[in-house]
Amino acid sequence: MDDWIAVVDDTTANLGTISYTLTEEGYRVSAFRSGEELLGFLEHNTPDLILLDVHMPGMNGFETLAGIHQIKNAKQIPVIFLTADEDADTETRGLEAGAMDFIKKPFIPAVLLVRVRHTIELIRLQRDLSIEVEKRQWH
Repeated sequence: MDDWIAVVDDTTANLGTISYTLTEEGYRVSAFRSGEELLGFLEHNTPDLILLDVHMPGMNGFETLAGIHQIKNAKQIPVIFLTADEDADTETRGLEAGAMDFIKKPFIPAVLLVRVRHTIELIRLQRDLSIEVEKRQWH
């Protein structure tokens, strides 16, 4: 599997556990402790998916997502929010801001892997469909 995932969480334990879980499944992982680090990384890199903590000191997940949307090559990268929040407002706000999904913390590794796999598959299907539509428009 060549899928590349950027993970952003200010908690070292979460970063380690998520990175280990994804790496064991064959994903390539880049880990960051802040939104600022991720945005700097995205200036020259384009992972297939971003897992982004909602609550971080400094730049929170919503601010980071807004920053992602300002980077030309990054705005199409799907984002899944990571959060311990139980309220519907956070989830609604995140989805309206452009997040593809949410993973609740503490996360269950099997659920994390299924949500990641489904999101990557969905994005891949959308890209393939877009390419096919473009081909047909030129013929």
